[in-house]
Amino acid sequence: MDIRTEIKQRVAGNRNEIIQFMRDICAIPSMDSLIGPVGVRIQAEMKKLGFDEFRFDKMGNTVGRIGNGPKVLVYDSHIDTVGVGDKGDWDWDPFIGKVEDGKLFARGACDEKGSTPGMVHGLAIARDLGLLDGYTAYYFGNMEEWCDGIGPNAFVEADPKVRPDFVVIGEPTMMNIYRGHKGRIELKITASGRSAHAASHYLGDNAVYKMVAIINQIRELDRRMRFGMGKHPVLGYASIAVTDVSARTDSLNAVPNQFTIYIDRRITLNEPHDEVIDIIKGLIPDYLQDEIVVEELFYDTPSYTGFTFPLNKYFPAWLAEESHPLVQAGQKSIQDLWGENRPLGTWDFSTNGTYWAGKAGIPSIGFGPGDERTAHTINENVSLEDMVNATEFYAYLPKSLKEKLG
Repeated sequence: MDIRTEIKQRVAGNRNEIIQFMRDICAIPSMDSLIGPVGVRIQAEMKKLGFDEFRFDKMGNTVGRIGNGPKVLVYDSHIDTVGVGDKGDWDWDPFIGKVEDGKLFARGACDEKGSTPGMVHGLAIARDLGLLDGYTAYYFGNMEEWCDGIGPNAFVEADPKVRPDFVVIGEPTMMNIYRGHKGRIELKITASGRSAHAASHYLGDNAVYKMVAIINQIRELDRRMRFGMGKHPVLGYASIAVTDVSARTDSLNAVPNQFTIYIDRRITLNEPHDEVIDIIKGLIPDYLQDEIVVEELFYDTPSYTGFTFPLNKYFPAWLAEESHPLVQAGQKSIQDLWGENRPLGTWDFSTNGTYWAGKAGIPSIGFGPGDERTAHTINENVSLEDMVNATEFYAYLPKSLKEKLG
């Protein structure tokens, strides 16, 4: 029997189990990086399917392994989600969800639990059909929402030291191959002043007023980016936005002596880290250089296990070449399985690829069910048909990759 037919038959035979697995993991809340309970459910599925190893790492991510071959292949899917906001805004339970028009509507259905069932079942099918010979294959269910790339960074450098040769990221791609996205730098700009009673505010030095011109210049800088400054031919436009503010004041009747704005700066491949920060520092007038400070944000929040992995909040852009064997293997898998030539794409948002490809230089692609435009919304959903069919891709890809590597 043709291997594609065999994969399709096995996926069809497991369809109900795959869908139930998906419903189960969506029903388990995993907000604020609290992924322990959903990890337990995923590990139960891996145990049932006969994975060689399944465990939590020190950070609390879920790791499953099949095989001990020389080539290391990692399937990456973050299993934490953003919050649900006001539950009253939802017309259905955001965790139990609802199925309508063939789609599952639930928190995490698209971003990014939708790739987990296919990855876990796909690797088991690939093993059973001999497609993982020569591979060590991992499923890596991790936390990502609060700091892109921190999970894989710790996976590679802390516990255990695993160096993948290839990575597939399961973020939503509408069942196409994605090969990169913009990066970002998170910054804060702090203005210092001097407090005084609001009735005699002229005796103080209002930190808020110092920032007004800076905010206007940030808005103008973003406008200029939209007209071509920093545009990349594939990744698109760079951008900058003020995303949060905070003031330090003695009372509502006192002049603030400190005012801070937080910046999300999306970067492309042709924007060096230091140059990006220098441009922002250049927005500060000379006479305020000692009173307004630009700082790169730092992440050192412990995971739910208490594990910390400190790092700067700099997330590089990345873009795989169209000719790379992993990209070509992805395209070949789609063609062989479904007879289609689908366009390559890139994400608008950021993924763990900032570490895998951007920092570590590990060849990576993205493939997953769902449309990223529904992520983080109350209409978040995934096509159940696509979610099941993705299993075929994850099972077949190791074969295509071997062929492309020769």
